[in-house]
Amino acid sequence: MSAAEDPPRSAREMMSDIIGHVSSLMRGEVDLARAEVSESLDKLKASLAVMGLALVLAIVGLNVLAAALVVFVTEAGLEPHWASLVVGLALLVIAFAVFSSAKSALQKVSFMPTRSAQNVKRDASAIKDSLNDT
Repeated sequence: MSAAEDPPRSAREMMSDIIGHVSSLMRGEVDLARAEVSESLDKLKASLAVMGLALVLAIVGLNVLAAALVVFVTEAGLEPHWASLVVGLALLVIAFAVFSSAKSALQKVSFMPTRSAQNVKRDASAIKDSLNDT
């Protein structure tokens, strides 16, 4: 049967089709939003892991190198308590630099599903245009 021979459809059938298509479209947009949020969460986990690594490295660095550096600075002529302070501050500055780098990477991650928002706007506009044409 060709399109010319199809009987005219009632308004109820057309509205039912429109609602079905809109519902299907919205499900697709929700699925896309979920995928975008999941991708952002994966990036968040990776950045947090790097921050955790920076923290572990800072602690290990403070424990292992601090003692050796304090001894070295003390032998260079500085009082032991001043040597400990200088070495401790230097290691904290390094730890802060590593942490700041990871934090900067984390701030670049967008948690807003931008592609989904653009698609919803486009779809709403298309639906509005199709309703205005009828």
